[in-house]
Amino acid sequence: MTRAVALADIRIARDRIAGKVERTPTVLSHSLSEQFGVPVHLKLEHRQTTGSFKLRGASNAVASLNAEQKARGVVAASTGNHGRALAHAAKLEGMRAVICMSRLVPGNKLDEIRRLGAEVRIVGDSQDDAQQEVDRLVAQEGLVMLPPFDHPDIIAGQGTVGLEMIDQVPDAALVLVQLSGGGLASGVATAIKGVSPRTKVIGVSMARGAAMKASLDAGQPVLVEELPTLADSLGGGIGLDNRLTFAMCRDLLDDVILLSEEEIAAGIRHAYAREREIVEGAGAVGIAALLAGKVRSDGPVVVLLSGRNIDMDAHRTIVCGVAPSLKERAA
Repeated sequence: MTRAVALADIRIARDRIAGKVERTPTVLSHSLSEQFGVPVHLKLEHRQTTGSFKLRGASNAVASLNAEQKARGVVAASTGNHGRALAHAAKLEGMRAVICMSRLVPGNKLDEIRRLGAEVRIVGDSQDDAQQEVDRLVAQEGLVMLPPFDHPDIIAGQGTVGLEMIDQVPDAALVLVQLSGGGLASGVATAIKGVSPRTKVIGVSMARGAAMKASLDAGQPVLVEELPTLADSLGGGIGLDNRLTFAMCRDLLDDVILLSEEEIAAGIRHAYAREREIVEGAGAVGIAALLAGKVRSDGPVVVLLSGRNIDMDAHRTIVCGVAPSLKERAA
């Protein structure tokens, strides 16, 4: 079994990707602080170069490849943001990149990946379907697989956002982090607890198809139906052969919170109306958890805004007070 990622690995990743990613700001939210009676800070990772935290892991993983591997090119399954980040990192190295995605991935994310020069393969209705195409390309064309979460270099790269968070808010009592396949949550929790063991780290996901939460409840990785959701970046399974992130999330996260579609939409609206930030559904789940009253803290809170790659027509509909129907998002 692969060794779990440690704080030292994250610090090495921080040095390796310096100059390749932005050190994003953390700002005090006056509206949320006033509402909840403790300082609430927002980590503005949605302002990252490719619009999400995913660039950290992708940059670290690509930089860790040797010359022979870079010559072969890379491939990954993605719900969009990892694909965009990997396409960007590969383009900087002059490498081939192939991104495999399901039909549930929004068109705006597909367009951006193609713009960055990567090849896009649309396969099936789930991340598991897309992964089958990845496996074929690895076997038949020799591409190097860099998965979106269950990979030590990906986890270590994502963990660098946690180092920044605890550096920017050293007295944080609680950190809210997005939970999907667990690469971000496990990396952030490793960094936070490695520096500040008393700080709680809570994973936040959507109620529709939360694979990691279902797996944690079952005590082992399980299959979960992938469903349309405003938090589309949090979709997909964790893999029945999960090597790293399941155990790390099980051991490091203090709790997991699930949100309805209406609660996620409220988070998107608040981010725009009160914080003047445009975020996608996944990026808004931390704010949504606070607004829904599903989390409490006696001390400073840090909320990660993880991504901004939302279809702007959908965003306009949401901020006007009506979330797109599930049928529309599945179309």
